[in-house]
Amino acid sequence: MVGLIVLGVLVLVVVMVVAAYNRLVELRNRYKNAFSQIDVQLKRRYDLIPNLVETAKGYLKHERQTLEAVIVARNQASTAAQRAAATPGEPSAMRDLAGAEIALGGALGRMFALTEAYPDLKSNTTMNQLSEELASTENKVAFARQAYNDAVMAYNTGREVFPVSILAGATGFAEARLFELERAVEREVVKVSFA
Repeated sequence: MVGLIVLGVLVLVVVMVVAAYNRLVELRNRYKNAFSQIDVQLKRRYDLIPNLVETAKGYLKHERQTLEAVIVARNQASTAAQRAAATPGEPSAMRDLAGAEIALGGALGRMFALTEAYPDLKSNTTMNQLSEELASTENKVAFARQAYNDAVMAYNTGREVFPVSILAGATGFAEARLFELERAVEREVVKVSFA
């Protein structure tokens, strides 16, 4: 009788361990899939940027340095995205991608600020279409990033709860990193003055 009870407890423990392991695998696959959606949108964005720069080149002849900075930032972001796609959630890869994306956003911002000074470029149909596509893609990246961060949070929570945390540590389920773009400007308090 005692043997049956011990066997029953052992079977129950094995079933619980297998279920917990399978749940961790499912959660990890969800955040990796969510990152692949970000990757698709980032690749689309990286493909649009050279066309945008090429269109602007004819108008911004004296702004060569800014255009080159956009291309360099785009290439660095593309490389960081490839590394992150190979290991989604890995802390250093996600940190590098976030840094590269911030640099690219800054370079694009400077380029778009320059286009304001060139009315012919501002009214160029191709430039407007590319700008709209880029803005649309930026929105898709933001939505994909939110889905990824939600999936990472579910995974991290799932791997940190007891007793699953013991299994996660023993089987190599490492913490995944969120994809957060920290821009100092976004963290500043908005100053409102009615004077």
